[in-house]
Amino acid sequence: MTLDALLDTVAGVCLVAGALLSLAAGIALVRFPDVLSRMHAAAKPQVLGLLLVLLGCALRLRTGVDVTTLVLVGMFQLATAPVAAHMVGRAAYPHHDIRRDLLLTDELADHLDQVRTRRAQETGTRGPGGVHERARAR
Repeated sequence: MTLDALLDTVAGVCLVAGALLSLAAGIALVRFPDVLSRMHAAAKPQVLGLLLVLLGCALRLRTGVDVTTLVLVGMFQLATAPVAAHMVGRAAYPHHDIRRDLLLTDELADHLDQVRTRRAQETGTRGPGGVHERARAR
């Protein structure tokens, strides 16, 4: 077996494994019950699946420009996926789209209560929600 055949075999295994991980992430997005579980499924296996696909492509293409482009794609994915998942979690938290009974610690609850109290004091309304709570109650 030559080196080219071995690299092509490893590339094929990486491509199939990456595709299966990405498929599992897509199925998990549909099947998981709450935002935090879906956020985990969107960030972890999807990123690893993409990195395996990029590795398989790099092993197959083997040119400097192509490998450099694939490395940049992987770096940008690693830099943006955790930030996007964090922002989805922060956006879903105040709207009660998460199951708080599954949380071991809820570090954001105290901060959110302080922000609501401060807004209520600034607007002169009573209650934790201020204007938004009154609009939602209508």
